[in-house]
Amino acid sequence: MAEREPIATTEGTPAERLLRMREILRGLGRTIVAFSGGVDSTFVLRVAHEELGDDVLALTTTSASMPAHELAEARELAAEMGARHLVVSTDEVAIAGYAKNPIDRCWFCKDNLYRICREHAVASGFAQVVDGVNLDDLGDHRPGLAAAAEQSVRHPLVEASLGKAAIRELSRAMGLRTHDKPAAPCLASRFPYGTAITHERLHRVERAENALRALGFREFRVRFEEDVARLEISADEIARAFDPELRRAIAVGVREAGFRRVVVDLDGFRSGSLNPGH
Repeated sequence: MAEREPIATTEGTPAERLLRMREILRGLGRTIVAFSGGVDSTFVLRVAHEELGDDVLALTTTSASMPAHELAEARELAAEMGARHLVVSTDEVAIAGYAKNPIDRCWFCKDNLYRICREHAVASGFAQVVDGVNLDDLGDHRPGLAAAAEQSVRHPLVEASLGKAAIRELSRAMGLRTHDKPAAPCLASRFPYGTAITHERLHRVERAENALRALGFREFRVRFEEDVARLEISADEIARAFDPELRRAIAVGVREAGFRRVVVDLDGFRSGSLNPGH
């Protein structure tokens, strides 16, 4: 598998690019941040709140594709910043195009998110909607970028030439506990394209991942393959999975989530491994 080359972020130091981002945000007026609680959107919310105060609203959509622990952390992060936070329940599985899980599935999810943000912006007098797309995301398979363009969503991290490494560095300097948080895409990303997504299947994956998390694993994915759970575990953690006692605990926990067989992928964790080109 060929590694994707990150897009270069050479326009000034991270600190200089942060100043540029602050200028961009100050010029937006009342702004909604599409907020997931991940590294990027947390950084955007923190900077936006520092620049705009109560003229910023974090908006999180929650559904079966968002693990409960991620929603809880998003609530905690917004509260720690003192940022206004709105959580809107939704159901992507009810969207036919999403449930069929085509290669552009993320367009349906992001279109739903951005429509909710835009509708709330119009109803409540917000001028802009922004998200946490960063410069490196432009080199990945991201159908959601088209949805963002259609809904006129701004990407302040891209506009300020900030990629993931710089965002983590700046987040650490700001004391954000998300600075080293592993990527946490929605649970639908665990399904091969073309495999139908249902509430029951999403809950099965979530329960299996909760079992691994309870055993101390930090960066991993449970890939759904019908009755088989294929575990991708990061290179620095995968050896633990073969400890006899821990291996038995993994098998029990994942089977209790509803899978018949549990396999460990020896290639380990690869972000976006089900995307085209991997």
